[in-house]
Amino acid sequence: MTKVNTQGHQAGKVAVLFGGKSAERAVSLQSGQAVIDALRSSGADVLAIDTAEPFFDLLTSENVSQVFIALHGRGGEDGSIQGFLDTLGIPYTGSGVAASALAMNKVMTKQIWQGHGLPTARYELLDEDSHWADVLQQLGGKVVIKPVLEGSSIGITIADSPEQVKAGFTLARQFDRVVMAEQFIDGPEYTMSILDTADGLQALPVIRMKSAGQFYDYDAKYERDDTHYYLPSGLSDADEQAIQDLALQAFRVLGCANWGRIDAMRDADGSWYLLEANTVPGLTSHSLVPMAAKAAGLDFPALVHTILARHGG
Repeated sequence: MTKVNTQGHQAGKVAVLFGGKSAERAVSLQSGQAVIDALRSSGADVLAIDTAEPFFDLLTSENVSQVFIALHGRGGEDGSIQGFLDTLGIPYTGSGVAASALAMNKVMTKQIWQGHGLPTARYELLDEDSHWADVLQQLGGKVVIKPVLEGSSIGITIADSPEQVKAGFTLARQFDRVVMAEQFIDGPEYTMSILDTADGLQALPVIRMKSAGQFYDYDAKYERDDTHYYLPSGLSDADEQAIQDLALQAFRVLGCANWGRIDAMRDADGSWYLLEANTVPGLTSHSLVPMAAKAAGLDFPALVHTILARHGG
């Protein structure tokens, strides 16, 4: 089992940005509170800021040394808050502006991965003039409809008929003006947490997820108690190492830094397909990064301090 070499966080006031106004606000509130509690339990000087309210004056008047970003989705994971903090000259956790923006955009992520020869499912962009039956035929008869700029499986539909594709498009458009259809991969889903440690960038132990529902959706991630997490993942040592190496490569080619998560699926033939990158993954009681970190020897406070100590932004 991977063991992580850690170091303590830097001194000074830490502002934890959480909440916000995205569709993932509820999850961000939980993540932020968990980070705040972990930092305060170790005696850190913490400033808690819900970015749903005006916060510029608070952030700039409190002599903040660094920021822990616990914002999920738009406004927190797309490069905008990162650019704001860069302008203020305040260091922050997670990836920088460009990598955050790229990783948030599922299509641009795929294009970069494809350009580097990394495996990812085929896709098509959809609009009102798309021929739903043609989309199905070109992508293998079953597809996943996704908003391009949302996370946490929000607005996702699995479709195998033209009527379902159209309905999925209508649903996804409620969350984003850009919608994609992705080839459906029939197989288990895995996640690889990435963490920058004193020994460099590492992929933590792989977790396999199995949802009681149709797929690993928002409810399975955050609400249900019957989602199963397999850690160890059940992969052979060689296969686990292979997907960890692939995840690290996928993370690096996007320019990501500090910490994050790469999701992937494996089909019946044993082929891997990268799904997406997460630059500010959840840190709730159901979240996967803390689970993987614990298996690598880090409790939650140690994980938070490791992220802070080697912040990327």
